[in-house]
Amino acid sequence: MAERHLHGATPPDAETADRRRAAIAAGHSDDPETAIRLCADPEPVVRAAALGALARLGSLTAAALGHAISDTAAEVRRRALELSVDTGICTTALLEDPDPTVVEVACWVAGERTDEADRSVRPLVRIATTHDDPLCREAAVAALGALGHPEGLDAVLSRLSDKPAIRRRAVLALAPFDGPEVADALQNALEDRDWQVRQAAEDLMLLIDGSDQETPSGETG
Repeated sequence: MAERHLHGATPPDAETADRRRAAIAAGHSDDPETAIRLCADPEPVVRAAALGALARLGSLTAAALGHAISDTAAEVRRRALELSVDTGICTTALLEDPDPTVVEVACWVAGERTDEADRSVRPLVRIATTHDDPLCREAAVAALGALGHPEGLDAVLSRLSDKPAIRRRAVLALAPFDGPEVADALQNALEDRDWQVRQAAEDLMLLIDGSDQETPSGETG
């Protein structure tokens, strides 16, 4: 996953901190009732902790997760997204979230959900090419690379002129793609002013060359 946003929230007051600890403890003490109750807590930090507790206990229902995904607090939506990766719940809508910290996590989830690629590729392309937040663009590029969907290639190629971290991510995201435009892009990246971009391009080209030179199965030298 791309470098994450830092969340500098104000520390909770003593009572909120106690409820958060109770939510976390519930997940380690086979106490789903407490976790379920705290999912309705007025404080987002407690609700997010309660979700994690239910997941740890194997008691997080699709209904509870779906409700959390539409929570008013970005902190809860982020936690719900993180817990949704291995579920069948569609989270593509959160690629349009107004909070960039949620969009960043939604991109990561989209990259893990190959079954949703046809639905997520267009929002990911939009984020990669137009989002104001560079961490969102980087996360979207990484997701497009993970999916390897043909509709994502042009967006990945376009990010080779973005900030250094995004250029590095774009080089890596070219791994599942092929064609002359990919070969040209990698060749150009070898001359990038950022050494990590150059190194990523060199490593990927060596990997591709190695794959091309492998002896086909069933044949001998």
